[in-house]
Amino acid sequence: MYFEVLKYKKLSFYLFNLLLIFMISCNEKTEQLSVEVYESSASGNKLTRITEFPEGKNAVQIKVLPEEEFQTITGFGGAFTESSAYLLNKLSKENRKKIIDAYFSEDGANYSLTRTHMNSCDFSLSNYSYTPVEGDKQLEHFTIKEDQDDLIPMIKEAMAASKDGFKIFGSPWTAAPWMKDNNNWVGGKLLPEYYDTWALFFSKYVDAYKAEGIDIWGFTVENEPLGNGNNWESMHFTAEEMNDFVMNHLGPKLEADGKGDLKILGYDQNRDHLKDWVDEMYKNEETSKYFDGTAIHWYASTYDWMPETLQYAHNKAPNKLLIQAEACVDAEIPVWQDDKWYFEKEATDWGWDWAPEKDKHLHPKYAPVNRYARDIIGCLNNWVDGWVDWNMVLDTKGGPNWFKNWCIAPVIVDPEKDEVYFTPIYYALAHFSKYIRPGAVRIGIESSDETLMVTAARNPNGSIAVIVFNEGDQVKNINLSLDGKDIDIQISAQALQTVIVPNIKE
Repeated sequence: MYFEVLKYKKLSFYLFNLLLIFMISCNEKTEQLSVEVYESSASGNKLTRITEFPEGKNAVQIKVLPEEEFQTITGFGGAFTESSAYLLNKLSKENRKKIIDAYFSEDGANYSLTRTHMNSCDFSLSNYSYTPVEGDKQLEHFTIKEDQDDLIPMIKEAMAASKDGFKIFGSPWTAAPWMKDNNNWVGGKLLPEYYDTWALFFSKYVDAYKAEGIDIWGFTVENEPLGNGNNWESMHFTAEEMNDFVMNHLGPKLEADGKGDLKILGYDQNRDHLKDWVDEMYKNEETSKYFDGTAIHWYASTYDWMPETLQYAHNKAPNKLLIQAEACVDAEIPVWQDDKWYFEKEATDWGWDWAPEKDKHLHPKYAPVNRYARDIIGCLNNWVDGWVDWNMVLDTKGGPNWFKNWCIAPVIVDPEKDEVYFTPIYYALAHFSKYIRPGAVRIGIESSDETLMVTAARNPNGSIAVIVFNEGDQVKNINLSLDGKDIDIQISAQALQTVIVPNIKE
């Protein structure tokens, strides 16, 4: 009898422990990570919400490390150009609004950082300047009338569509020819006698746009100061000359006019020369005083985001901004309503034909979506805090463009037929601009699969955005973990995916 009782007690104890293990196991499952998953892919997803994931083996382990904090995000977006604004004016009101909302509304890409040109650029309909009167050193005849038909209305409509608002920085391609040593729109240098006049130009621009109800956040000092092969509007500066202009003219002028809070971004060209420029810009306290950061472009390579160079620039000035100010699929005529093409390695850039032989390896054929996804993630993971695309809208020829410098934009339109095509590039950009908001902080990530590109940021509202890019042609299973919780998800082949982890503390 004693042994039977003991046996019963042991069985009861065993069953109790089994039940306890089962309850703990069930409890762990209910504590899995809560997420929302959005995907764009070669298979046809376009910011599509994914809610069901087939069970899979050999999962990639991705761990979010919120305690590791890096740069604060300034924003993502594109550029207001006369070409884009002109095209919008040729569309029906319905399609015009559709495009503006797609870029700036909360339901759309929700752009937060934008650029525009000061005076004309290659994506203008003609050459023009806000300073048309030769010898007008005090700029008494300064006027932005050239912007009032197309550019300013586009910006105002974007402002009306945006719930959170967005930052705008201006970039000059050139001063009026009469201020330059070659008296030409293309190339040449600003004459020293007009340095103060050119500084006044920036101040008057801010006032003129303010009078239109548009606040300017900042400037780049000069678009592509190294030149662009003497093709379209340009004005050359060396790093030393730009320092002189900013230290002794632009910075003091803006400060004297009560505009000292405007951001001044130096350089504004390709990453291959970035080290030389930041060495000069941030040489000492005097040279770096008025620079709030550095602007860069991506045209030096179609696939190399140059992480060592970006790291170098950050380490040179850890408290300064590092903003990707311009990028596009250049030297290509848009492919119309063929999503598949944008995921295929058929696009070429200027360097395919024109780069020196020693640099040809930096300019192979590439897939446009891949280039955007790779570059943005690569930049974010190497201290870049803002990323800005070029034209928001172009036509089926890749213009209009007075120089016939054809390019591709995320949105292509046929104004004659009043048709709009949102290319896969639009959705690739929205994965970042929509889900990583200004003031977000990039946080750490560990991944067991080096073929996946991954980045993550914690938004001001406490939510976390994890962005994964699968460039390969195989589906990948993923186990995503954060703070002791995890979830199994899956990313399609050739896909960009944003995983949102809500703020669990709310």
